[in-house]
This record gives sequence, structure tokens and C-alpha cells, in this order.
Amino acid sequence: MDSNKALVVFQGNKIRRTWFNDEWWFSVVDIIGALTQTDRARKYWSDLKTKLQDEGFEVSEKIGQLKLMAEDGKLRLTDCANTKNMFRIIQSIPSPKAEPFKEWLAQVGYDRVQEIENPELAQKRMKEIYQAKGYSDDWIEKRVRGIAVRDELTDEWKKRGLLEEREYAILTAEISKATFGMTPNEYKEFKGLKKENLRDHMNDLELIFTMLGEASTTRIARDKDAQGFIETKEAAKKGGSVAGVARKELEQQSVRKVSTPENYLSEPEKKKKLEGKKKEWRGSPRSQ
Repeated sequence: MDSNKALVVFQGNKIRRTWFNDEWWFSVVDIIGALTQTDRARKYWSDLKTKLQDEGFEVSEKIGQLKLMAEDGKLRLTDCANTKNMFRIIQSIPSPKAEPFKEWLAQVGYDRVQEIENPELAQKRMKEIYQAKGYSDDWIEKRVRGIAVRDELTDEWKKRGLLEEREYAILTAEISKATFGMTPNEYKEFKGLKKENLRDHMNDLELIFTMLGEASTTRIARDKDAQGFIETKEAAKKGGSVAGVARKELEQQSVRKVSTPENYLSEPEKKKKLEGKKKEWRGSPRSQ
């Protein structure tokens, strides 16, 4: 699940969620924090669980422990509830935000059902989000295409018997290292990023070579019928190398690096792109 979909925002409060059993499951402590504004949401939830059990709400059956991204960047088991059971929990939380939150919760839960029935809606919403953040249409098209390429790759890995997120992270690092000479973590440090999504801060060419590395890995793994982690890891190295060779050739011919430390933390991508074009135009022979 893409990080953009796994995190939603209600009135400035970040709510973690995960797709499980064909529906969204939300972090209970995140929702409690959003409704009560308490800095002790876990203690509040602990006390509320006891109250709910006394009222006959079968907490152990209604609540699932699912892995969500914690503040330290690691996946940790977290108490989660689906939309239906989350409504029941909200009823026991006195808060003026309860009713607007119910409306918001119903909408974000329903949106995903619509997206499954009509995938074009998911792409439309994604494009609208990136447009609001200040990305150009050209960049957005590459980003959306990159997500599709990534999904095809992870689907292929699943067919090869790989299901663990840790294995995916290792394989992704192999592709990135062969493509750019940096693992994703090294790349984020290079760009001055912390918890931000690396690909949301890549320029057009960085996105293109990322796609090339992952698409090549998918094809090699499929054509070589790679099985298990070791063979799939070898396919990842080869796929990344295809993109790495192409990147180095472009850099040699253009005398410019593909990877740059630029990010879009302080300035939107569209604005940076326009400023970059102006600089190129001013420096061209025709402008002299």
C-alpha cells in the first residue's frame, strides 16, 4: 500500500490506516488523539477498552492488531478497527468533533470501495492531491506511472514467494543501489529528507530511471522464472544495473548528473521547474 493512501488527515490530525480483509482499518489511538486532543491517547484507549467490555462490546473480536508505521519508521502491531467498529468506539468518546469525524470516516472508507470498483477514480484523486501540492502535470503523470510499475513489480515478487515487507525493502535497496549508486535511505539523506516519501522529491529523470530499474527487474524475474529470495535478489541487481548503465551513459553524454540533492520541501516542483527553464533560457546562445 502506497504511503499516500496509508495516511489520511482529519482537521490537521494524521490518521494511520491499512487495507485488510477488503476494507480500511484505522489506528484507534490516532482517532482517539484526533477527537480528544489528549497527549495520552494510549492510556485513554486502555481505560476505554475496559468500559466497552463492561458494556458488552467484544473488544478482542472487534479489534485487530495490524502493522502500522510508527514514529520511528518501523512497522509495529497497533490496535485497529474497521469503519463499522470505529463508529461504535467513537460513540463512547465525548467530543464536539464526533459527528464531523463520523462523516469524514464514512467518506474515506467509502472512497476506497469506489476506487476498487473504478481504479480511474484512485488515479484522479491522486492527481488532484499532487496538483494541490504544486506538482506539474508532466511530473504527476510520471509519478502515477511509477506507482503502476512498482505495483507490477511487487505483484511479481508475491508470485515468486516473497511476502515480507523486509524482503521488499532489501530488494528495493538492491535496485536503487545499482541504478543510482545509493540505497533509498542514502538517497533520502542525500536529498535532506527524513520521513518524507523519497519519490515525491525526485525530479523527472530520477523518476524515469527508477521506473526503468523496477520494470527491468520485473521482466528479468519473470523471464528467468526467479524463485525465492536469492534468485529474486539477483534479478533485482540485474534490473537495477540496466537502469544504472543507461543513467551513466546519459550523464556522460549530457555532462550533468541525474541524481540531485534538490527536494520540494520548501518550494513546489512546478515552481522549481519553471525557474529552471528560465535559467536554461537565459544561459542559451540564443539569449546572448
